[in-house]
Amino acid sequence: MSATRLPTPDDVRDAAARIAPHIVRTPMLRHALLDELTGGTILVKPEPLQRTGSFKLRGATNAALRMGAAERARGIVTHSSGNHGQAVASAAALLGMPALVAMPADAPAIKVESTRRWGAEITFFDRRTTDRETLAEKLAAERGGVVVPPFDHPDVIAGQGTLALELFEDAAAAGLTLDALAVCTGGGGLIAGCALAAEAASPGTQVWAVEPEGWDDTKRSLEAGERLANDGQGSTLCDALLSMRPGAITFAVNRPRLAGGVVVTQAEVFAAMRFAFQHLKIVAEPGGAVALAAVLAGKVDAKGRVVGVVVSGGNVDPVVFGQALAG
Repeated sequence: MSATRLPTPDDVRDAAARIAPHIVRTPMLRHALLDELTGGTILVKPEPLQRTGSFKLRGATNAALRMGAAERARGIVTHSSGNHGQAVASAAALLGMPALVAMPADAPAIKVESTRRWGAEITFFDRRTTDRETLAEKLAAERGGVVVPPFDHPDVIAGQGTLALELFEDAAAAGLTLDALAVCTGGGGLIAGCALAAEAASPGTQVWAVEPEGWDDTKRSLEAGERLANDGQGSTLCDALLSMRPGAITFAVNRPRLAGGVVVTQAEVFAAMRFAFQHLKIVAEPGGAVALAAVLAGKVDAKGRVVGVVVSGGNVDPVVFGQALAG
């Protein structure tokens, strides 16, 4: 598949079959208090329970399995704040491939250690001064590797969308149809895959992008009808969602399909992390909790509706998690 061709709903279905032996089919969670607080029926997709602790394993595994023998021999090069790096390292280990991951120098130690534990080589860069796409291409040229970016690639997008397919299937098995789906959004790969899955499996479902304050490039881009960048000056709390602007491929998928975007505050993110821990019994990192934050804060309206919520990752720095629990 060309890295410039737009992925389709069929690609998401194909990816689901391809990666099924290598990932965890995470459950659909319900909680009476969540329904009571929001006035709706809330269905949570808990990707912290995924191998490597986030949804990123889905896209990385699909991309790796789609590579030919010659490409696999060259290995994978990528850039990542941590979750995609871990996922690429895990997928590469599965197939016996080398992996080189460029990570921000301020990436959480838990993500650096996990990426290294899967056997990847790591090089660091300054997230505020380095063009990470250019860096990845340079490293790939030096090493002869294949770049598998964190979001702007059709195989990655298709793999990420498999979690929404699972949620739609589990909801249907419970006799429910989603009115809306709230998705944590950085570069837009996850929500693009979810939007494609919804188009085929649940076309009446509104798909909402949720972003942290200061990093609302998808929301603003949807409103403007063109890709807009962040200024890079916002808080780095939600480190998993700090893409400078939507990807070219992801925005082409998302622009005609998304219902819109909403923005959550740090306080709302911390409240969602506490709720997830206290009531859902899952550990959510800040970036992984923004969709839950939006629903709890009423920014994605759930009253009288069935709403899906993606909790996208759980690789949180222990100090940050302690701050969230302390309120």
